[in-house]
Amino acid sequence: MLRKSFILLDKIGVRKERSIWSQGVGDWRDFLSAGKVNGIGKASKGFYDRQIVRARKALADEDSHYFAAALPASEHWRLFDEFGSEAVYLDIETTGLGFYDSLTVVGLYDGTATKTMIRGVNLDYRRLAEELSKYRMIITFNGASFDLPFLRKYAKIPEVPHLDLRFACKRVGLSGGLKSIERQLGIERANKIIADFNGGDAAELWRLYRATGDSYYLNLLVEYNEEDIVNLERISKLVCSELRLRALGKGLLKTTIL
Repeated sequence: MLRKSFILLDKIGVRKERSIWSQGVGDWRDFLSAGKVNGIGKASKGFYDRQIVRARKALADEDSHYFAAALPASEHWRLFDEFGSEAVYLDIETTGLGFYDSLTVVGLYDGTATKTMIRGVNLDYRRLAEELSKYRMIITFNGASFDLPFLRKYAKIPEVPHLDLRFACKRVGLSGGLKSIERQLGIERANKIIADFNGGDAAELWRLYRATGDSYYLNLLVEYNEEDIVNLERISKLVCSELRLRALGKGLLKTTIL
């Protein structure tokens, strides 16, 4: 989808992009080879050609930072096909008290393995920043409002594209919290004890762990967090595919993942 995207060009919006597609100019290569594109003056065409050449180089260099700035945040889903394999799925847990030291767990998933950083065990903010710097894209649920602003209190967050699935899901008709969306998509959690937990329950597990020292509560908290981040990948694949189809004038979301 990225190579079909013209909204990274100055003053090109979704409507103008569709007009370009309707002329048979389906991707960057078509645009560069076209002598003329209706609705775009000769001087602007030359300027856009240079922008596309820069975008092609950035893509060849796997420079996702370039596209984080070039694309509106609402359109970062277009980068999933190119950078999703090098994305990190991220979710944090807190005490819910809003204090500076209320961060309890940071969960990271790279599509293969999970990494959990726990306050008082192995959570080191310099190491967290180093870990995040390895990825070309960050994917969260409600991370634009919560996870990333919260983490910025502690660690440097790389300026890479960020896909917030809360808003991407809403665009395809999936509303509510993460657990609600999982149910709408037929995603089931393995551990029924924590299947319907929310952030408040996670905070309570942390409180019980700290009060008793019983690792049972910590293990439940970690498992809850791990299921969150692993399921983000499944949702990302479905929702980004649907957004791509809808952008191209197709698509109807199925409510079950096969």
